[in-house]
Amino acid sequence: MLSTKRLLVVGNGGFSGGINWLDMAAGPHHGMAALSTDTGHNSTTTETSWAKQRAEKKELWGWQAMHGSVSLGKAIVRRYYEQPDDEKLWTYYSGCSTGGRQGLRELQKFPDSFDGALIGAPAWWTARLNPFLMQVGLYNLPAEEANPYHIPQEKFVLLADEVTRQCDEVDGVKDGIVSSPEKCEFDLGTLVCSEFETKLSECLTVEQAQTVSKVYQGWVSQDGELLYPGLTLGSEDQWWILMGGTEPSPFGLGYIRDFLLDDDGKEFDWAGLSTIGRDIVDKAQRLDPGRPSATQYDISNFKDRGGKVILYHGLTDGLVPEKGSSWYYNKTLDAFGGDLDGVRDFIRYFQIPGMGHCFSTSNCRPNAPWNIGAAFQPGVLGRDTWSVPGFENAEHDALMALIAWVEEGQAVDQLIATTWKKPTDPNSGVLKQRPICPWPEKAVYDGVGDVNEAGSWECAMGEVELVPELRRRVESGKRGWVPRG
Repeated sequence: MLSTKRLLVVGNGGFSGGINWLDMAAGPHHGMAALSTDTGHNSTTTETSWAKQRAEKKELWGWQAMHGSVSLGKAIVRRYYEQPDDEKLWTYYSGCSTGGRQGLRELQKFPDSFDGALIGAPAWWTARLNPFLMQVGLYNLPAEEANPYHIPQEKFVLLADEVTRQCDEVDGVKDGIVSSPEKCEFDLGTLVCSEFETKLSECLTVEQAQTVSKVYQGWVSQDGELLYPGLTLGSEDQWWILMGGTEPSPFGLGYIRDFLLDDDGKEFDWAGLSTIGRDIVDKAQRLDPGRPSATQYDISNFKDRGGKVILYHGLTDGLVPEKGSSWYYNKTLDAFGGDLDGVRDFIRYFQIPGMGHCFSTSNCRPNAPWNIGAAFQPGVLGRDTWSVPGFENAEHDALMALIAWVEEGQAVDQLIATTWKKPTDPNSGVLKQRPICPWPEKAVYDGVGDVNEAGSWECAMGEVELVPELRRRVESGKRGWVPRG
C-alpha cells in the first residue's frame, strides 16, 4: 500500500515536450507516487516549430495536458493502491519557470487539483513575458560594432562587478551577494566612458548605458503602460541568455513566430524591428495562444480548500525577471484587498538572493546559498541526488516544508538555503547556509556570528510595496540612467 497516500506532480521547462524524470524522482524518495506529462509533444526546451498552425498542441502545452494528467493520475493512484474515494489523497505540485506557470494555471482554474504547490520563477503571463523576452534581445541588436547601442558579452561582467560594488552592502553585510536590489540607488553613470577614456573595454558608451537602462526599467509602452517589469540589479551575469546572441531569444522569437503569428505562411522578419509593435502586444493579449497565462489572481476557492503555495524566485534570474513574480504577488495582494496577513496564510513569497534561473548561482560570484530542494535543483547536482544532500528535512527542503504546512499547519517562516564550495557539487563541502524569508521579511545578520552559518541570521520585516508603487517606480525609471545635455 502507498504508506503516505500522497501524489507529487511535477512541471516542465520552456517549450519542451517530454517526461521530467529527474524531478519525478523526488516523489519516491519521499514515499510518494509521482507524475509528469510530456505536454502533448516531444521537443527541446527552445523548440517551437511543433506549435505552428497546431492549435490543439498549443492548448495541450498551455493547460490541457497538465489538467488531464492530474485528473487521470489521481484515479490511477487510487485504483492501483486500492484507496477508497472518500480517503484523502494528498496531492502536491513542484515546478519552475514554465513549470511554475503550469502549476499556477492549474490551481487557478482547478482549485481542487492540488493541496500544496511549490512554484518557482513562474513564467506566468505568457502573453506579455514572451514578447518581452524578445524585446530585451532587440535592445542589444544587431550584434555589430557599427551599432553603438550593442553591448558585447564581456561588458556584462563589467556591469555585474559595478552593481555588486555599489549594491552589495545595502543589506549591511559585504559578502558579494546583492540581497536587497530594491534598496540600491544604482548610479550607472560611474561606468560611462569619459571623453578622455582610451580603454573602451572598461567602460560603457552613452549609447550602451541607454541600453542597460532600458533593461532595468522594463518594457513600457509609448502611452506609459507597464507591459512587463525589467531585469533586477544583480542579474547581469545571466544577461547572455537574452542578449548574448545574434538574434532574439527563441523564448520570445519562437513564441511570436510559431504561437502568435503561426508564421502567416512566411518567415517572421524580426531583423527589421527595433521594438515590438503595439499590434503584437494587443494580439498576444487578445489571443493568448493555447491559453497558458496564469492571470487569475483571486484564488479564494483554492485558499478555502486549505491549499498552500510556496512561491520563490532567484534575485539574479536573467531569464524570467524576478520583478515579474513580485508583480504577481502584489496583484494577488490587490485581489485580496491588500490583506498581507490574510494572503500569507496561504501563499508566501521567497526571494533567493544570488540564485539565477531556478537553480545555482553565478559562475562569477559562486557564493550565494541557493539550494532549497526545489524543481530542477536535485537534478543539477546529479542523477542520484534528491532533496538537499545532507539536509533532507523541512528546514532545508521546500517540498517537505510545504507538506508540513498543508498537513500539520506548520507555516513556513523561513527556509535555509545551502551552497557548497563548488556550487553544484555537494561532495566539495558546505560553503554557507542562510535563511530565506517570506516577503516582505528579509534575512538580517546578527553582527556577531559566522556570516556563513544560518544561525547568524534571522528573518525581520522589511518594507511593503504594493502594485501602484511598483508601477510608478518602473515607469519613472528610478533605477535607470539618462544622459544629461
